[in-house]
Amino acid sequence: MMKRGYWIFSALTLGIPIRASAKCGGVNYSWGADALASMHDYVVTMMLYVLYLLYAIAAIVAVIAALQIYIKINAGEDGVTKAIMMLVGACLFIIGASIVFPAFFGYQI
Repeated sequence: MMKRGYWIFSALTLGIPIRASAKCGGVNYSWGADALASMHDYVVTMMLYVLYLLYAIAAIVAVIAALQIYIKINAGEDGVTKAIMMLVGACLFIIGASIVFPAFFGYQI
């Protein structure tokens, strides 16, 4: 009894992949190009908004870091040079990450 059910189940499942692959040749995939172009435009638009948002956050962080450096200088604390170098390094990274690196790889936002 068990063998008979096994053979029936095997015969039914063997026909499924053949039926699915039979439609493969006649499918029109041209709609994918339009969807891909639409997705590209959306991602580029979002990249521009994210870039502006990162500029705003970087400006706020730079102002706060400059105020911390000013307070350190007035209080006579150690580590003023380190804080200045970190601020300059962060500014160079933001410029490099948003302008120089995309230009180096041939991509313009």
